[in-house]
Amino acid sequence: MIPPDTSAALQRALELAGQAVGLTDPNPRVGCVILAPDGRELGAGHTQAAGQAHAEVMALRDAAARGHDVRGATAVVTLEPCSHHGRTPPCCDALIAAGIARVVAAAEDPNPQVAGQGLARLKAAGISVELAGPQAQQASRELNIGFFSRMQRGRPFVRLKSAISLDGRTALPDGRSQWITGEAARTDGHAWRRRAGAVLTGIGTVLADDPRLDVRLVPTARQPLRLVLDPQGRMPAAARVLQPPGEARVIGPGRADLPALLAELGTQGINELHVEAGPTLSGAFLDAGLVDELLVYQAPMLIGQGRPLAELAPLAGLGDARRWQLVEATPIGQDLRLRLRPT
Repeated sequence: MIPPDTSAALQRALELAGQAVGLTDPNPRVGCVILAPDGRELGAGHTQAAGQAHAEVMALRDAAARGHDVRGATAVVTLEPCSHHGRTPPCCDALIAAGIARVVAAAEDPNPQVAGQGLARLKAAGISVELAGPQAQQASRELNIGFFSRMQRGRPFVRLKSAISLDGRTALPDGRSQWITGEAARTDGHAWRRRAGAVLTGIGTVLADDPRLDVRLVPTARQPLRLVLDPQGRMPAAARVLQPPGEARVIGPGRADLPALLAELGTQGINELHVEAGPTLSGAFLDAGLVDELLVYQAPMLIGQGRPLAELAPLAGLGDARRWQLVEATPIGQDLRLRLRPT
């Protein structure tokens, strides 16, 4: 029999992986669909919280719950099945034991403990193994861009979020900024917070706005770690950022070395770092070349005098300006969401 076409199953597996956002950290977001030889879906699932079942096991359980025999079936998965014992057994062993005949993976796992070894073990067991095309590979990588960053660079993917006016202001001269953008943009911003393993701000923002920096406006299974850079020890004991839900940490004197901080967060399993800070700290991240993505909500208003997105070091000329590539421009309510990455 001709093996089933996997294009629709790959899309469904990617959608399942998207449901794992805000759940699986520090593990990657993975989806799996199991197809019968005639193309029917036998089972599907996505990775659960750390220490719980991965996508392949969830799909096998789903197939069993539906009463389906998966022997000779095709497993379509958004990331290479793991081959090592972590908090759970290797997924490739579960597929082999179930009698899966073919595995189609969207991307190889960048974890050095896997890195092709899962696919190799499947091949050695007589399973047909294929890698999907570049479009599915890129979609899987985007879903897990922080996991790839931590595995390959040893540090989180840094996303710097800001809300600005048409004239590039983030607040009035006295620091007031509530609210430049509308409710839809604020809700969308919480969805991006949910992606992060940690949300970071500076003590200046805490003193000016007393933010909570948790995820409230969208459903989430877990709260990101909240971090406050406070080199002079000015954190108020009653600051809302220190209150539940979730964990908060104050990074005090002598620990404001940003590259060292990112390396430390990498060792702690933080995949994506979401920075919501004032112009000083934002400028420090940008001047150090540590921002991987700008997430900017631009509101259709003019403020005039006010605070900028970032306080940057002066340039000798425009030729020295750091260039950014527009990844996305999407209307969100009355505002515009821009995502940009360094060229």
